[in-house]
Amino acid sequence: MAFKPADNIQDLQYFGEFGGVNPSISDSSTYTFLSAKTMFDTFEGNADGCYLYSRHSTPSNLYLGKALAAMEGTETANVAASGMGAITPAILQLCKAGDHVVSSRTIYGGTYAFLKNFAPRLNIETAFVDITNLEQVESSITKNTKIIYCETVSNPLLEIADIEALSKIAKKHNLQLLVDNTFSPLSLSPAEMGADVVLHSLTKFINGSSDTMGGVTCGTQDFINSLRSVIDGANMLLGPAMDSLRAASILKNLRTLHIRIKQHSENALYLAEKFEADGLKTVYPGLKSHSGHELFKKMMNKEYGFGGMLTIDVGGIDKANELMELMQERNLGYLAVSLGFYKTLFSAPGSSTSSEIPEEEQKEMGLSDGLIRFSIGLDNDIARTYKMMRECMVEVGVL
Repeated sequence: MAFKPADNIQDLQYFGEFGGVNPSISDSSTYTFLSAKTMFDTFEGNADGCYLYSRHSTPSNLYLGKALAAMEGTETANVAASGMGAITPAILQLCKAGDHVVSSRTIYGGTYAFLKNFAPRLNIETAFVDITNLEQVESSITKNTKIIYCETVSNPLLEIADIEALSKIAKKHNLQLLVDNTFSPLSLSPAEMGADVVLHSLTKFINGSSDTMGGVTCGTQDFINSLRSVIDGANMLLGPAMDSLRAASILKNLRTLHIRIKQHSENALYLAEKFEADGLKTVYPGLKSHSGHELFKKMMNKEYGFGGMLTIDVGGIDKANELMELMQERNLGYLAVSLGFYKTLFSAPGSSTSSEIPEEEQKEMGLSDGLIRFSIGLDNDIARTYKMMRECMVEVGVL
């Protein structure tokens, strides 16, 4: 049977302690023990089902982690207070001073800044490569390399990583493949294609309401246990713990993710096809003109589509800003960073979410200052939305 991520979530059953259809929220920072021996065993990691301290885990966080692991097809998962609170501990758990990372050059600006500017303070170096060039990926591996890091759909250029091929390279060199799947939950399942660790910013599509931050690390039980270790676990010791109330809220929103992703994808494909037909330089994985279109089709869980992210290039930052301001004025969306909201969000990533990347490197990777990144919303009448967007484009001289 084909992997069915949404069904895996649906098949989980959580009853509240009083029979509620939602599990009770554990609103405690610390937990009692019936015996001193059990407390000792829990510190040693040997007391299954017992809770120690909310920085380590809580029932609410474990409910959410279990659902996300089911979605990604991994043994378990650990939730954190933000996407970066999941990404950076995962990297640090696998790398020590003197180690090396091979990373995609087109990744979220915060991750890029961590690997480029912060990790070298710990004597961890990174080679940034074109992740679509498998020869370049493999030739960048050194004797000190520990992980290959990429995004399934890259931020913001929407390049597509060949997860199965990257997994083969990682296994050949005894490396761990870490994949950020924030842009394509449900649409792509990296663990099914060989990724060792799957990461998400829950802030985005998975939560979907732009009211909280969150992150998750999905992987093997052994790896997640290592992150939570009171002795040397990066998540435990660095402390990016998610609040139980937030975990409960995200779990509720997760129940509708399959419906939302289908609508995001349907709307984005409609707009991408229209924009391209109008002559705009449009990038969307669902377009045949996209260099990774066939690869995405081969990897995707077809019922969820090609995702809600697309870009257009209007030629310069002034035009981009004028267009975005007018679209916001006409209530077509919000000029804001982030993604996955019910309303369309747009930004010029070169001066916002990718601003940590030096300008010369942006140019080298093809990130122009006229690029607008759209997170397409859940509009009921997308034809009406397109008509109004096109009017804005004509008015500012983009069309």
